[in-house]
Amino acid sequence: MNQDLLKKIEASSLRKEPINFSVGDTVKVHVKVVEGDKERIQVFAG
Repeated sequence: MNQDLLKKIEASSLRKEPINFSVGDTVKVHVKVVEGDKERIQVFAG
């Protein structure tokens, strides 16, 4: 794909303002893990 096209798609999906969080908040991060032909979502919380 063209690099400019990728930047346009990425810019349209990003948030305009950052998410506010503080010390003591619980944050969950969902990561897509691909292992061979299998894929899963791994959740990290803390």
